[in-house]
Amino acid sequence: MKDPLRILYLTSELSPLVSTGGLAEVAAALPPALQEQGVDIRLAMPCYAQIPKEYRGTTSQLCRAQIEGKAVYGAFRTGRVPGTQIPLYLIEHEGYFGRDTIYGSGAYEYDDNAERYCFFCQAVLDGIKSTGWRPHVIHCNDWHTAPVPILLKTQLAADPFYQGMASLFTVHNLAYQGRYSANLFPRTGLDPALFTPEYLEYEGDMNLMKGALLFANAISTVSPRYAREIQTVEYGSGLHGVLGSRRDDLHGILNGVDYGLWNPATDPHIASPFDSNTMGGKKLCKTALQDMFRLPRSNAPLFGVISRLHWQKGMDLISDALDELAQLGLQLVVLGTGDPALEAKMNEAAARYPNQIAVYLGFDIPRAHAVQAGSDFLLMPSRYEPCGLTQLYSLAYGTLPVVRRTGGLADTVTPYRPLTGGVHGATGFSFTAFTWQALWRSIRDAVQVYENKELLAQLRHNAMVANYSWNQSSKKYIDLYHTILKQSHRYASF
Repeated sequence: MKDPLRILYLTSELSPLVSTGGLAEVAAALPPALQEQGVDIRLAMPCYAQIPKEYRGTTSQLCRAQIEGKAVYGAFRTGRVPGTQIPLYLIEHEGYFGRDTIYGSGAYEYDDNAERYCFFCQAVLDGIKSTGWRPHVIHCNDWHTAPVPILLKTQLAADPFYQGMASLFTVHNLAYQGRYSANLFPRTGLDPALFTPEYLEYEGDMNLMKGALLFANAISTVSPRYAREIQTVEYGSGLHGVLGSRRDDLHGILNGVDYGLWNPATDPHIASPFDSNTMGGKKLCKTALQDMFRLPRSNAPLFGVISRLHWQKGMDLISDALDELAQLGLQLVVLGTGDPALEAKMNEAAARYPNQIAVYLGFDIPRAHAVQAGSDFLLMPSRYEPCGLTQLYSLAYGTLPVVRRTGGLADTVTPYRPLTGGVHGATGFSFTAFTWQALWRSIRDAVQVYENKELLAQLRHNAMVANYSWNQSSKKYIDLYHTILKQSHRYASF
């Protein structure tokens, strides 16, 4: 290909503009890494009310979508991704995106979310016609962008502008599928003939992600192991059959780390810098973390949690084991918010063990960096974990992760084996059975390693020299884009 690879990257959120989690962090990190590799990359997302006006750019023209056979118009704005020169296309519509929150409030999402994101996808595809720029591949992320692969292969297939335009659909979390009542399907603007069990119908509902999995030229997810897991009944969330049928087009590519943001040698949010060769600063960070959470300045092993307090993250295992963990003589700091019942259990434990357990119900970036830098170990006992970013950050800070062996956690944490004493390459601890007893045993192993300073130092060094940069992952995406273009005839046709 003589001219640069042209990629349009679609996302429903982008850090630091609008973020609810890892999807936004990936959207902020992968495109710049692709640009560094010579890709002509551009982003598109909804123009939410939460996006500061200075990032909204200019209005270039109207864009349109079809909802229940009627034209609905929005504004197609062009700005820049913060901190880069990457163009950012923003779809503005006051009714759809000028709301107090982006998806809804708490556990209750907006009842027109399917319509909102189908409008967004149609409007992006319409708006790019005016830019004079035509992507080779549209890289879609999670169900909010699922209509794009569907539209390209159905309603837009006869339009010369879109012919040969390929799509990649990335699953960041299969549990969120864009599944809605069948009576909302007419509000999507998608072809009514698609609402069949063969395509978008699923157990009487519409399922937008199912459609994307069928129509995308290729599918990726965020770790090799998760790509295998989601083809099973246990992890497939009802779509394992669809994914199994596309196994030859399903790829697992690990997320990466932006080491410009997560680097203990340069991190402005932590008490003292350190690196793999000069670890003295980590001890100062531990003291600062104990002060921040009002724990005694103890030399006890300090475990950190940075997580949504949610069943997916295995936080119920931690809450069930709190009394037993306290008997190990450790300290625990918890940073996160989520399930009220789990929040209450964490707070109750902190009240019972005020010198050992401390909880901050909320989240902020400086505090997250402080927990990463000051903790000795990080707990991530997830039920399932597509990739996980928090454990990758902890490796960079020499904070050894204790993880359940699933998804990206299994792909990125090399466990220490206490029975064999094998240290070579070990970067943390893992367990398989989803029980609090299995978690407790791994934490006990970590405490024993903590008491062996030479062994602890070796594992910390192993963790800190592990490289999970976006540079590596971006090259794999580029290879996949080229594969898609070479094999663009392999997609579901309608």
